[in-house]
Amino acid sequence: MDWLAKYWWTLVLVFLVGVIINVIKDLKRVDHKKFLANKPDLPPHRDFNDKWDDDDDWPKKEQKK
Repeated sequence: MDWLAKYWWTLVLVFLVGVIINVIKDLKRVDHKKFLANKPDLPPHRDFNDKWDDDDDWPKKEQKK
């Protein structure tokens, strides 16, 4: 078990290489052309900044008479 204390990072490296290989295999299975052909429409973007548009942070310039 002394080797495990010295070389624990190799086990982590082997695990990460296995994860990367499985991710690559899964990504090769994805058919991106089929997804792009049947892509759902996105709803229109809705932000809540319209509530703040009326409140102007800048000081208003007073017109001189």
